[in-house]
Amino acid sequence: MATHTSDLLAAAAPRTVDVVRGIADDQLDLPTPCRDYLVRDLLNHLFEVVVNFQELAVKRPVEWSEKPDHLADGWRDRFETETGRLIAAWSDPSTLEGLSPGMGMPQTVVGGMALLDLTVHGWDLAVATGQAYEPAPEAVAELHGLVEQLGPTARKMGVFADPTPTPTTQDPKNLHHLLAHTGRTPT
Repeated sequence: MATHTSDLLAAAAPRTVDVVRGIADDQLDLPTPCRDYLVRDLLNHLFEVVVNFQELAVKRPVEWSEKPDHLADGWRDRFETETGRLIAAWSDPSTLEGLSPGMGMPQTVVGGMALLDLTVHGWDLAVATGQAYEPAPEAVAELHGLVEQLGPTARKMGVFADPTPTPTTQDPKNLHHLLAHTGRTPT
């Protein structure tokens, strides 16, 4: 079975997995466009996202305060495995029903947040490590509405910075506009 959310995650995930696989050990201490995060910090955060959002899919509470180091031997393979589990977790249509007990938001929004992190942090990691990154177009198109919806609260909570300017000649639904709305400077 599949859902719209799992289909979008399945389109986005391989692109981020490729970036993660391309990160060399000597790049772990490089800065990223995601303020206050080095590559290793952002990788650990993204691991937390793919693991915790598996639990959120089945409406179980998660613990965000624990900050384990996921970058032990085999972390690139484990990231791919956990990302596959994330997609599978959101494949059941019941995952999209109702409100998330742990997040207090519609489950469709929670699934979208996992997609947002995979897509935007995939770009962050690619930029930080000098890799090419082409996000899934269907994910980018879907995420514009979510970023608009979450933007004011995310800015208050310090998750997003203030939007940055983008050229008016660009398609307003492209990756650069999405990144700019999260407070990143995409060029």
